[in-house]
Amino acid sequence: MEKESLKLLNKGEEDEMELHGYRLCRWRLALVGLGVLCTGGFLLLLLYWMPEWCVKSTCTRTTARDAEVVLLQTTDEFRRWFLAKVRVMLAPGSNPFHSLETQTTSTSSPSSPSRPFSSPMSPPLANGHTPHPSDGSPAQELVKRYADYQPSQIRYFTFHSTKYYWSDAKQNFEFLNGLEDLQLSCSKVHSEHSRGLNQNQQEYRRLFFGMNDIAVKVPSVFKLLIKEVLNPFYIFQLFSVILWSADEYYFYAMAIVLMSVISIATSLYTIKKQYIMLHDMVAAHSIVRVSVCRANNDIDEVLSTDLVPGDVMVIPSNGTIMPCDAVLISGTCIVNESMLTGESVPVTKTNLPNPLGSGDRLDSECAFNTEEHKRHTLFCGTDIIQTRFYTGELVKAVVVRTGFSTAKGQLVRSILYPKPTDFKLYRDAYLFLLCLVGVAGIGFIYTIILSVMKKVPAGTIVIESLDIITITVPPALPAAMTAGIMYARRRLKQIGIFCISPQRINICGQINLVCFDKTGTLTEDGLDLWGVQRVENGRFHLSEETAYKENLVKSQFVACMATCHSLTKIEGQLSGDPLDLKMFEATGWILEEATEEETSLHNRIMPTVVRPPKQLLPQDVSISAEQDMELYELSPAYEIGVVRQFPFSSALQRMSVVVRLLGEKRMDAYMKGAPEVVASLCKKDTVPANFADILEDYTKEGFRVIALAHRRLESKLSWHKVQNINRDHIEKNMEFLGLIIMQNKLKTETPGVLKDLQQAHIRTVMVTGDNMLTAISVARDCGMIPPQDTVIIADALSPHDGQSARIKWRYADRPCKSTRLEEINISLEDVCHGNKTQEQFHFAMNGKSFAVIAEHFPDMLQKLVLHGTVFARMAPDQKTQLIETLQGVDYYVGMCGDGANDCGALKRAHGGISLSELEASVASPFTSRTPNISCVPSLIREGRAALITSFCVFKFMALYSIIQYISVTLLYSISSNLGDFQFLFIDIAIILLIVFTMSLNPAWTELVSRRPPSGLISVPLLFSVLAQIIICLGFQTVAFLWVKEQPWYTVWSPMSDVCNKSSHFSDLNHTEIDEHNIKNFENTSVFYVSSFQYLIVAIVFSKGKPFRQPSYKNWPFVVSTLVLYIFLFFIMFYPIDTIDEFLEIVCVPFDWRIKLLLVIGVNAVVSVIMESFILDIVLWKLVFSRDRQSSFGVIPAAPTPQGMFDLRAYKCLARLCCPHKRIPKARYMHLAQELSVDPDWPPKPTTTTEAKPYPESGSNFHIGKTL
Repeated sequence: MEKESLKLLNKGEEDEMELHGYRLCRWRLALVGLGVLCTGGFLLLLLYWMPEWCVKSTCTRTTARDAEVVLLQTTDEFRRWFLAKVRVMLAPGSNPFHSLETQTTSTSSPSSPSRPFSSPMSPPLANGHTPHPSDGSPAQELVKRYADYQPSQIRYFTFHSTKYYWSDAKQNFEFLNGLEDLQLSCSKVHSEHSRGLNQNQQEYRRLFFGMNDIAVKVPSVFKLLIKEVLNPFYIFQLFSVILWSADEYYFYAMAIVLMSVISIATSLYTIKKQYIMLHDMVAAHSIVRVSVCRANNDIDEVLSTDLVPGDVMVIPSNGTIMPCDAVLISGTCIVNESMLTGESVPVTKTNLPNPLGSGDRLDSECAFNTEEHKRHTLFCGTDIIQTRFYTGELVKAVVVRTGFSTAKGQLVRSILYPKPTDFKLYRDAYLFLLCLVGVAGIGFIYTIILSVMKKVPAGTIVIESLDIITITVPPALPAAMTAGIMYARRRLKQIGIFCISPQRINICGQINLVCFDKTGTLTEDGLDLWGVQRVENGRFHLSEETAYKENLVKSQFVACMATCHSLTKIEGQLSGDPLDLKMFEATGWILEEATEEETSLHNRIMPTVVRPPKQLLPQDVSISAEQDMELYELSPAYEIGVVRQFPFSSALQRMSVVVRLLGEKRMDAYMKGAPEVVASLCKKDTVPANFADILEDYTKEGFRVIALAHRRLESKLSWHKVQNINRDHIEKNMEFLGLIIMQNKLKTETPGVLKDLQQAHIRTVMVTGDNMLTAISVARDCGMIPPQDTVIIADALSPHDGQSARIKWRYADRPCKSTRLEEINISLEDVCHGNKTQEQFHFAMNGKSFAVIAEHFPDMLQKLVLHGTVFARMAPDQKTQLIETLQGVDYYVGMCGDGANDCGALKRAHGGISLSELEASVASPFTSRTPNISCVPSLIREGRAALITSFCVFKFMALYSIIQYISVTLLYSISSNLGDFQFLFIDIAIILLIVFTMSLNPAWTELVSRRPPSGLISVPLLFSVLAQIIICLGFQTVAFLWVKEQPWYTVWSPMSDVCNKSSHFSDLNHTEIDEHNIKNFENTSVFYVSSFQYLIVAIVFSKGKPFRQPSYKNWPFVVSTLVLYIFLFFIMFYPIDTIDEFLEIVCVPFDWRIKLLLVIGVNAVVSVIMESFILDIVLWKLVFSRDRQSSFGVIPAAPTPQGMFDLRAYKCLARLCCPHKRIPKARYMHLAQELSVDPDWPPKPTTTTEAKPYPESGSNFHIGKTL
């Protein structure tokens, strides 16, 4: 039963889950109900918090097919549990893509492919379910309309806004994605789905796919309140308030209630505001009226919410916001996809090619996919700016996906249901709280035993023993922990960095590697044309500064520059890719597009024409002066019309166009793209022999090089054939025309920022889609690769011709000096051999090699990323894969990109920073208004400050609990306690004031070379907390015991007169009896000492340099601390009866106050010495320091004199404390340690690493010498 009922949902996907089937068990449900009554409802709360317990306690296991409830568990590292109720609906058919007329009238077998989501008909109450239509009356009408057909029972459940339907064919639940589920070929999209659906088919499909609406429901305040109040922390607070009220601590209970109400109200306001913002963002333009084509060729106006996959919608000529994902089947659209990609450059979308129409049967078998055919797909939420349509045709698109299945819907789902933040700090915080609960348990047992021995009444025992638990877990802890993050968020906003995921700020404090996109991030957005180098007869001409010349105006080279682009005119202005814009402007040509009225007169051609200015056209010398003007007007103009455009593809690294010169019968094809790709598609005799050398020279100097090519097409290719031909038939046997050299300048801030990061021992990596040698050159120019360092290029080849995959190693350039390659190492620096000469090296590879290595050399990939600095020609998904690989070796990875093609990597990184302020920044945790990388060190500094603040606050709150715990435990021994207003003064006046001001320290002004610890469970932090606990325990105990040794000490009573205030006896005679024994000398002494201890540990824990500004610059904290010190000293040495009566403290002799001052002073000195000297200098720097990253393959910074002293002391202490070699925790450090003793690492040039299909000795590759 276990194996049979366990299923995998979304197998292989990011949201993969295990599914367990359960059926409701009545007797178990009755037992649970009884348990809820017996526990006063607490069991119900427990089952609410633990869904797996809820299901397992009330249900029995069954198969997934018969399940009434499914229990889902994610397969990621978090292993979260969810439950969902299985529902049953009746539908007139079982397959949403079948016509109702073709549905069978009898029950199909369970495995019938025609009924993938059906279940065999059973009685109306089969399996305890009541079948019902999914959408109410429309479904009932549909069932009645097709009453002759036997209705099907469709089993489904909804999870995270997605419906999963039971499939008898696959014996599992599956979700309906849309038209892609049919695995349609491109030709079938045209032949079978271009006519549209009738109204019945549309309603029928809507039963399965639901409304086309990305519904972000804003929960009511009541629902949010219930969910917030049922948080375990607030339940604990409610328990505490009830307990304190029973103990007559009304004022403190009211204060806690007030704090909780404020906290809940603030939380509700924030959550509600976020829901409203997301709802408004999604709802904007999401419901529009659209025109759809029906199967009978009619056109209906419907709401966009009624669209279903398979509908054919007409794209209006004046543009619209796409309400769904659809594929163009006729016409052309110009689209702004900034909502998805972050790139505001308009993109041209062309109609999906119909291979069958062009007679290409092989390509017709290629299945349509939105990712593969994204140049033909209009995505939900994108803005259609313009459309191009032709005689008798409308611009049509077939709806592919709707609702949450669309690209926009998936983005909204990722925001609505994010993965929890996995950070050691938060995991350690829970462990630390469990430790506090353990301490509370000890106090609980101690209190019970002590009270029983003193024969205290049972009611008092219960209240006091439970009270010790409420004291140990501080009620203000959550608010205190988030204060530092909120302050950091506010400071980031002030410097132009906006954050949508505040919890990521702390994680940014741990970043030790940052990946940068190149173009637009490290370098300027704009490209300048540096020059051109034409090719004729297979030889390069000398480079020329410009192509704006009369003798070149009719050349193929200039024609390619003028036509091979995706530029368009929007409101009379040229718009498009910056590279295309610079290239076209360099020609001086004019681009003309037909108006809407003119396009209706054209046949099926692309209505775009380019022509040179008249002043560049040579005059015909044979024309006489008298006839010149007349014949000039009659002579045909030199114009080129663009017939077909194959848009640029990052996967293919090229784009091409088919054009026709006005007056010519045959057409031409022009192509531009990456030089290596273009050259490989050209005839070999047209590519110069020195092509590779010329290209290498340009790329080494940091230029961006684009290659051009041309081909004269066959005369048999007609206009209509060209519209449906595959680009592979055009992009072959080209003639190489030459190179365009573009200059991409570094941003002025780039070198300085990278230098700061390297000095802080933060690795920098370049991830770009540009040429590798260009990327290496830019990496050297900006300082990412120092001039003296060696760059080793890894060229990986996939298996072919029976040969296994292999990697060839070579130098990117010759080393600046002759060195033996064996000296290159990434060794773990041995402190005993600190003078060993090292030569640094870096790996570089392109996207193709990265893919081969990831597939065939997974172990090698982890070693390569240890020193991989340049990753070129990387596709968007490869950027994400690189981030994951770096995280797999325990790097904390930051990613900085301009938003274009970086969205996946920005989301995956620990700290993703988008330099684009467009809507795509919703996908990035951070967005910078400053369009350069100076935001990166600012974010890391603020992250470190916030992280240290979190540590300080957590340590302070832990000490606050323990100090109060010690005070109460000591007073319990004499049947006393702290008074109600004493608790109130401590918790409100001291703790809240201090905790919210100690978090205000700004970040330190520069990045230092070490990182703060990542978790609370670390030796330095535990040592700090335990040391201060022992100190506080010791001095409180001294005060508690010492007061009893004083000669004036007696058991306090209202008649006591140790301060010689006999004049007040008459008033004291009427004083009420102190039932709780609050007023006594021990209480007063412990209260004074503990109150000062809170302030002492606050000052001691409020760390400044090197991660935060010194505390004396935090004036609210300084003022608060001084005011509290003055107030405490005042009431201690100048007692005022009103204050003493309010705080329930008693008068003690002046000499005892002096002794208490001595105790407090010694306590402060010991605490400061322990934290600031012993911990910070002796232990933290010399024993616990873990960030000596230079020992693990990271470039070491120049040592300071203090650093040299630390290193010598470190060696001595290391020999004493750690005689064995320390094994690093981080995976990348461990790898560096392994590679330091590997004689074959790094791989040497002229060697090849081959993959072995059957690895021996656990290795799947070997290195061989190439002769």
